[in-house]
Amino acid sequence: MKTRSQVNWPMKTAASVSIVFGVLTILSGGRVLFGGEVAQEAAGNAVSFVLWFNFLSGFIYVAVGVGIAMLRRWAVWVAILLTVSIAVVFALFALHIFGGGAFEMRTVGAMTLRLIVWAAIAIVAGRNILAK
Repeated sequence: MKTRSQVNWPMKTAASVSIVFGVLTILSGGRVLFGGEVAQEAAGNAVSFVLWFNFLSGFIYVAVGVGIAMLRRWAVWVAILLTVSIAVVFALFALHIFGGGAFEMRTVGAMTLRLIVWAAIAIVAGRNILAK
């Protein structure tokens, strides 16, 4: 027999990861965007549209995390939309790279991580919120 805490751990994890990931995204993106010349130099060849997308989406990550914690159906749909949006921006970023644009390899890793994390969050939230 499963206890209530065993049943809810995937949702608690998804909500927590979403919120922490969002806060870290806001802090790191904000540091590069608003931290001055030193922060921008440290970022290297940051791609502007990717940087802005990630920074602004960080606020949505936090909101979705709160929505998941509250078991709101809208949070699932926004998580799905975020996953699709990340995939689209990642594809545009790939076009930028293949077109010869400057970039940082760590951005490829960060976008891969974002896509995997948000796909997992959307799946977990969907299975636990929409299934009810």
